[in-house]
Parts: sequence; structure tokens; C-alpha cells
Amino acid sequence: MANINRLKVVLVEQNKTGKWLAQELGKSATTVSKWCQNSIQPDLNTIDKIAKLLNIDKRELLTPGNE
Repeated sequence: MANINRLKVVLVEQNKTGKWLAQELGKSATTVSKWCQNSIQPDLNTIDKIAKLLNIDKRELLTPGNE
């Protein structure tokens, strides 16, 4: 499966955990873990919320389509 999002990388870069993100979003840690593993993807609204929490542009969470 292709790596569609860069969530795991961005969390590591910011010294944040999936557990922290799950608590901030009101989601289960299992759901965030699946996002980080790219087995499921967050919806666009959630990507926007994640970007705001991490203080980054939402495009930084996505892998370019040509890779």
C-alpha cells in the first residue's frame, strides 16, 4: 500500500505521539495508529485539524502524488 500521508514522520519531527494526537482530536489511539501506518486515511476535515494542532500547512501531511 502506498504511503499517502506523512503523519508518522511529522509527529516524530515535532516530538509528538499518536496518543497525544488522539487525545487532542477526541479519536481513539487505534485510529491514529492506523493513520500513521497508512492502513486508513483521515478525512480532509481531520487533516485540516491535525495541521492546525501541529502548526503546519496541511500539504506537509500529504505525500506528493508522483512518488
